[in-house]
Amino acid sequence: MLDVRAWAASFDVNARPWLLLGKGPSLDRAAGVDRDRYFTFALNHVAREFPVTVAHAADIEVVRDCGDAIRANARWLLMPRHPHEGHRPSPRTLADFVAEIPVLADLDREGRLAWYNLSTSPPHGDSPVIRCDSFSAETALNLLVAAGAREVRTLGIDGGAAYSPRFDDLRGRTLLSNGLPSFDVQFQAIARTLRRSRVLFAPLGVEAPVRVFVGAADEERLATRVLEYSIRKHASLSVELAPIDVAPVPVPRDAGNQARTRFSFARFRIPELRGFAGRAVYLDSDMLVFRDIARLWTTPMDGAHALYAPAPPERGRPPQMSVMLLDCAALRWDVREIVRGLDEKRYAYHDLMRELCIVPRERVRMSLPAEWNSLEHYEHGRTCLLHYTDVPLQPWLAPGNPHAPLWYAALREALDEGFIAEPFVREEVARGHVHRDLPVWIGIDPAPPRGLVSRVAARLRRGRVGRWLVDESPIGAALRIALGRRKKTGPV
Repeated sequence: MLDVRAWAASFDVNARPWLLLGKGPSLDRAAGVDRDRYFTFALNHVAREFPVTVAHAADIEVVRDCGDAIRANARWLLMPRHPHEGHRPSPRTLADFVAEIPVLADLDREGRLAWYNLSTSPPHGDSPVIRCDSFSAETALNLLVAAGAREVRTLGIDGGAAYSPRFDDLRGRTLLSNGLPSFDVQFQAIARTLRRSRVLFAPLGVEAPVRVFVGAADEERLATRVLEYSIRKHASLSVELAPIDVAPVPVPRDAGNQARTRFSFARFRIPELRGFAGRAVYLDSDMLVFRDIARLWTTPMDGAHALYAPAPPERGRPPQMSVMLLDCAALRWDVREIVRGLDEKRYAYHDLMRELCIVPRERVRMSLPAEWNSLEHYEHGRTCLLHYTDVPLQPWLAPGNPHAPLWYAALREALDEGFIAEPFVREEVARGHVHRDLPVWIGIDPAPPRGLVSRVAARLRRGRVGRWLVDESPIGAALRIALGRRKKTGPV
């Protein structure tokens, strides 16, 4: 019996892209797809519906239900070394079931049965362990990544809590039989796999990867990395993120028209960077994302060339075009010509940056949800993107922002996961790009003993402790915070 490595070595796994097929409603589109263009990987009972390259079954009940269809339709069957039985890992091995179930015996004899170590049971030998938290789609993607697949598309791998009508007969037996409320949970594990691999993964028919371009100055490298982590933490499809090089952007002659940041005009380079094709997302670096960016990426443009988000008037902030979804095929922007328009007074800075006057008015729409550019405002479960737009209170510069703990938590998660390396954080501190006390704020440097800060701060205010304590001592970071709060000015 082949293990997954030997199975993957038996053919060229990248001769075609893979199409992963689940039981969700979007599987109904399979009839209109040329499946011969793909290696097809069917989850559970999907293999009974049409011919596939691989059938996968974690549960032995699937083989008992439709083993004959699997034998007729699938080139290979992949199963855990310890299949699940009754929704629990079985102490019996796949070899035990081969001796019991004729279909498995036939597939084994024909070299069409392969096993793998599933993370729910003790591993066997040095074959890789394939992780699964909740659903078979997670296992399938991890199997394909372990096999070296470079592109995986999906049909029927949907959120929500429904099957395709094809599987009405299974609704009462297998639908969410693991007790979870919906299939949305699977995308958390899928996002983790995508953060750790280079596979291109997306639903069939969705442009991928998501192309995110970030406006950032050099001193915002850490903020950009934390933003990237927050995007990838929730992304159900592959993402490619790149800061925009500002070097080719000219400077307007009139000081009143000059960029408010070094990257203000850089966003106008995006269509050219995309080869004037496909979509792109523009973001500033001073942001955190809390939802699947696929929701933003797949927003219908309905003939618009650029979409941005409103700002609720009750919050007293004007809308910003700091989150934009762009149709790069329709935007023939040349940043040099755009700056020339400022120099020739065809429009002013406000017209360009607030009204996007270089695009016909009917092609610019404020139709992205406001939650995708929430300016200094956060509501749990509702905010999709938090924008730290008040520069003096950006969390990497000062601790006073009421939403700073969200950014610190994201940075700590990225450090714990290895997505960001601690030496990189310390390098940014040394370069003066972030506050020197950031390591204390995020907990990678020790905080001073409780009570010591307040006692020393009181003596300092009375002039009884040298100023070196604030600037040089191990408790200096906390002292600066304590003194800053007393004076209502932020850290000293």
